[in-house]
Amino acid sequence: MSEAQPLIHLDGVKKVFLTDEVETHALAGIHLEIKTGEYVAIAGPSGCGKSTLLSILGLLDTPSDGRYWLNSRAVEQLSLSERARTRNREIGFIFQSFNLIGDLTVFENVELPLVYRGMKASERRTRVAEALERVGMAHRAKHLPSQLSGGQQQRVAVARAVVGQPLILLADEPTGNLDSKNGELVMDLLRELHRGGATICMVTHDPRYAAHADRTIHLFDGKVIEDEAEIAAMATV
Repeated sequence: MSEAQPLIHLDGVKKVFLTDEVETHALAGIHLEIKTGEYVAIAGPSGCGKSTLLSILGLLDTPSDGRYWLNSRAVEQLSLSERARTRNREIGFIFQSFNLIGDLTVFENVELPLVYRGMKASERRTRVAEALERVGMAHRAKHLPSQLSGGQQQRVAVARAVVGQPLILLADEPTGNLDSKNGELVMDLLRELHRGGATICMVTHDPRYAAHADRTIHLFDGKVIEDEAEIAAMATV
């Protein structure tokens, strides 16, 4: 095992939602490490805490208890502005519903995270062109999302996630709105990105897609019940 610090380290992370005096324990003491270059799938049935965990990893939500270190920094010590900056620069998000902006072109959608960074226009153009080429969508740069198929829209969403060269890609059911053929194409794309050095953490309820990862963490009732590092690795051979 490498002596290097893990990219992600969760220690006893809990998440409790309070509604109408009812406590819902979405996460019940998660201990987790993800190292740079890993491809991890988080699997389990609906309501087991998968998306809640991903939201915490992506700094979109905060734990009720426990600690989270991202790239050796304690997340709870980050200010709101530092959290926003970290999300923009170090985390790439891929959502089930694509989350593309309808009145922006493909190029402009992919460019947007770099605009928020204040990056120079010339560098933005180069980065966006490279990202679209990487996902096979350079020929659609001037199209609107409504002019693309679901599979094409998800490829654009992947380009937007990788254009900023993040430390980790977080994918929340990235095939959920796609048919099986396009779902497999997107999974192949994620696998290519991983082979190129990307660190990926993907939520899925489908064991076929979880098998693409090198390691599968099974959640049930907000707890890790199994960590299939070796089994998942053999399934991809």
